Amino acid sequence: MVKAKSKQVQLTLVRSPIHREKSYKSCVKGLGLRRLHHTVVVEDTACNRGMMNKVIDMLKIEEV
Repeated sequence: MVKAKSKQVQLTLVRSPIHREKSYKSCVKGLGLRRLHHTVVVEDTACNRGMMNKVIDMLKIEEV
């Protein structure tokens, strides 16, 4: 059985989480972003999409 390839999204942190709410910082950390202009590739799941929507003003989002 062939497993369908899941969608992936490339995220780049373009604004600092400093002086933001603790939950915003937790979302950035949960997405795997560590510093400004750091880029990660994550799966496009409902959980990740919720975290992206919360901090959308700090991210640059591109579909891979």
